[in-house]
Amino acid sequence: MTNSPGVNSATAKRSRLPRWAGRNYVLLTAATVITNLGSHGALIAAAFAVMESGGSTGDVGLVAAARTVPLVLFLLIGGAVADRVPRHRVMVAANALNCVSQAVFAALVITDGATLWQMMLLSALGGTGQAFFSPASEGMLMSSVTGEQASRAFALYRMAMHGAGIGGAALGGAMVAALGPGWVLAIDAAAFALAGALRAFLDVRHIPAREPGAGLLADLRDGWQEVIGRPWLWSIVAQFSVVVAVIGVSEAVYGPLVARDELGGAAPWGFALGAFGVGTVLGALLMVRWKPRRLLYVGTLCVFVQALPAAALAVAAPLSVLVAVMLVSGVAIEVFGVSWITAMHQEVPEEKFSRVSAYDWFGSVGLVPVFTALAGPAEGAFGRSTALWGCAVLVVVVTTAVLFVPDVRRLTRREAPAVEPAEPPVADPVR
Repeated sequence: MTNSPGVNSATAKRSRLPRWAGRNYVLLTAATVITNLGSHGALIAAAFAVMESGGSTGDVGLVAAARTVPLVLFLLIGGAVADRVPRHRVMVAANALNCVSQAVFAALVITDGATLWQMMLLSALGGTGQAFFSPASEGMLMSSVTGEQASRAFALYRMAMHGAGIGGAALGGAMVAALGPGWVLAIDAAAFALAGALRAFLDVRHIPAREPGAGLLADLRDGWQEVIGRPWLWSIVAQFSVVVAVIGVSEAVYGPLVARDELGGAAPWGFALGAFGVGTVLGALLMVRWKPRRLLYVGTLCVFVQALPAAALAVAAPLSVLVAVMLVSGVAIEVFGVSWITAMHQEVPEEKFSRVSAYDWFGSVGLVPVFTALAGPAEGAFGRSTALWGCAVLVVVVTTAVLFVPDVRRLTRREAPAVEPAEPPVADPVR
């Protein structure tokens, strides 16, 4: 019997994809590209919306903080929930919350009715959605690939994610100027709606059914035991609680000030941040081909490079040097990022992916508000250059400490035969 043209076309399209790129992986990557295109533009739009409503620089910070606080508060709960119920349901619900909050935000801005408390509340709802979404998304990604091609799959996913982020920021800035911040927020709401629709068709039938647990707190304790039982895991989470906070202070507080006083304003600083984004894409592209055997050791060595941007800002390096440093820093952090998620995929049981990921996320963002709040007093007490050198030294110290953990140096990649993900049945795509 001859196949129909539609079947032949679908088969040909499927054959062009790698064997490990199953339906879930393709849907996850497409949805992530869509949301990153919208969200990176929305970050710019939200700041301009606050300023256009008459808000000050401090008000912009309050709206940004309103998003960060619930993200920190609800991350661990989000991870436990994502390991108790099908992860795609958590992701879709979080996307729905983000869609509604951004749509209301957009409507208020477009009609000139947005007040500071409303913008803070809507940003807080967006942060809450992100807190539940992130652990579920990372767990779903790790469960979507198997075998020795996992590292390549993660690298391609992250390359698409970072590329969309760069494009979203560029498009967002242009669209804010052309259409106004309200319409950019509306586009972000539509992007969440479309991405949520795609994620609704993720298939979870290959994931074993969860056994009834003893409760949410018991799940959180279980996840904590999973973390502290692996020295390589808790040590790197502790390391990155400092590294991410230091990078945040350098890029969000001191970097713009150095750019204003030494480099000529916002445009050069934006160019330097763009170079970092390009570096992350190049780093992901490198990791598509390169599979270091001692993946955590290699990844941790690359973290030392994250001290260079703070050092370059401390000496007010010329723009060409700063751009080169930011580019290399982006490459290095992506080598670590792919190595890290590959190690998590290899070592952590599937049914605990999201809880462990939540502790990882919590460690990464928990100290950011503290370091940001201390940035001003540190500059006043020691001077900006000294404070930046302190940031660089902190990165070197905590990264050196991690290398003393034997498991970080010794954990090796385990090669396994590649397994093609099973195609889900046509009927009943959502459980």
